[in-house]
Amino acid sequence: MSTRITVEFQFLPHGEGLPLPAYQTAEAAGLDLLAAVPEVAPLTLAPGRHAMVPTGLSIALPPGYEAQVRPRSGLAAKHCVTVLNSPGTIDADYRGEIGVILINHGDQPFTIRRGERIAQMVIAPVVQAILVPAVSLSTTDRGSGGFGSTGR
Repeated sequence: MSTRITVEFQFLPHGEGLPLPAYQTAEAAGLDLLAAVPEVAPLTLAPGRHAMVPTGLSIALPPGYEAQVRPRSGLAAKHCVTVLNSPGTIDADYRGEIGVILINHGDQPFTIRRGERIAQMVIAPVVQAILVPAVSLSTTDRGSGGFGSTGR
């Protein structure tokens, strides 16, 4: 069972006419974000290049929540296009346009057209830590081993 929260949104002028981000199935975790590039001027990503793609959308998350901008697996698998700073974080106090930094890891140019699904947005609760200085930390079997130290 999913928890539901209310998230207010606004379309910016260049986002008018686009459908709302939507969950594609009843149990989907992410809403698909759409490209708000001009109809007459699609954005082409050359191999190895990245760009900030506008969504034409601003949101107001409730306190205690964040939105994570994540890649769409289909774009990655079919075209080697992914979200560069994955996951991108949208904080609850941010009110600007949601932008998606896409990068083309493929060997062919990739064209982004208006209304194309470019990423997914997952709304998640946030827990903030209170950092407390300590003279020593508790011990574990792993200790300070990292970067592959638990693999066999």
